[in-house]
Amino acid sequence: MAPDQLTGYRLAQAIAEGAVAQRDARAQFTGAIAARESAVGAFVHLDIDAAYQAAPTPGPLAGLPVGIKDIIETAGMPTQCGSAIYAGRVTMGDAPIVSMIRRAGGVILGKTTTTEFAHATPTATRNPHDLGHTPGGSSAGSAAAVAASFVPFAVGTQTGGSVIRPAAFCGVAGFKPSFDLLPTAGVKALSWSLDTVGLFAPTARDVAFFAQAITGRELAVALPDGWHPRIGVVDMQAVRDASPAMCGALAQASEAAARRGAVVVPVALGEAFEVAQAAQVTVQEYEGARCLAWEYETHPDLLSPQLYAAMTAAQDIPTPLYLAALDAGRRARVELARVFETVDVLLLPSAPGAAPDGLGSTGSAILNRLWSLIGVPSVNVPGRFDAKGLPLGLQIIAPFGADALALRAAAYLEEC
Repeated sequence: MAPDQLTGYRLAQAIAEGAVAQRDARAQFTGAIAARESAVGAFVHLDIDAAYQAAPTPGPLAGLPVGIKDIIETAGMPTQCGSAIYAGRVTMGDAPIVSMIRRAGGVILGKTTTTEFAHATPTATRNPHDLGHTPGGSSAGSAAAVAASFVPFAVGTQTGGSVIRPAAFCGVAGFKPSFDLLPTAGVKALSWSLDTVGLFAPTARDVAFFAQAITGRELAVALPDGWHPRIGVVDMQAVRDASPAMCGALAQASEAAARRGAVVVPVALGEAFEVAQAAQVTVQEYEGARCLAWEYETHPDLLSPQLYAAMTAAQDIPTPLYLAALDAGRRARVELARVFETVDVLLLPSAPGAAPDGLGSTGSAILNRLWSLIGVPSVNVPGRFDAKGLPLGLQIIAPFGADALALRAAAYLEEC
């Protein structure tokens, strides 16, 4: 059996069953890196020989390689946060999420690129589907590494849209779990109310397997015979403003799910959600100014002009406005619970369109901010493309804590 015929979870199973040798799987990924990494630029640190020096711990990940976003502390590797301030900084220990991956049998292959402190300044990473387009951000390298088949699994973070958007742009599955399902200790903070560790893999089933392997929770997808979700197709201004190609992909996916047997209904999200969507920016910038206060005050010359300007503006956000933004999020959570009384999951675009041309922007997070503020699980569902062949991602939203449902519904939609 050729390992390149298998994606994440099937490859791990094949290795565990002896149908594929670990050395052959390793050769598949290192070959892809040798062929394309110089063009894609997904890694900021990569030492393949060092990564494989010790035998991996036995576990469900079966010695498969994993990429780690470079704001997450990883023993013996640089953690530079996409900033000149931390150039060459090597941490002594692993963040909990890294330890969990090692204990599950994963091999930490290297550190993937991040925008500066997971904010907005783009990386030099290119989209594997078209090198002239952005891979998104801030988890640019993690999404690109999976899309280019450098690794079957990768770790990122989301504060606004930094898992779901790059997953959509790169055509892979991205999983932003319920807030605090995965530990954020050892992750360079941008916003203590929003930062969420997320995962990347080729498909929804792969990312669900990865999540279960490292957490021990029942998250892997097994679709029951005759199971069909009740899907609410979101209607709000940001969805209506999406590109014609994205609106077409949403309509096609909705129709395909209905033909398969899902109950598909429109769901209008009202003013409370529009207010909360805007409030997320206030929370992120207010907390970001405090999380990056030391860097801003001691090394302003080493910050990008874009980040320095954003942090300067954030100094003027009054605390009452910040507290009102948090309240807006709480009100939206209450309203969302009512929405989920009539549907199982929500469906909407992951981004306004395909990846923007050029590397000067990571794209808009307008369709992700609301769910980051509310803290509910979100999964990017890959598999659809525009007329130019660029990926178009759709996202599934589930109630808080219903991560298994989100992953199951994403797999259902992916197979429609």
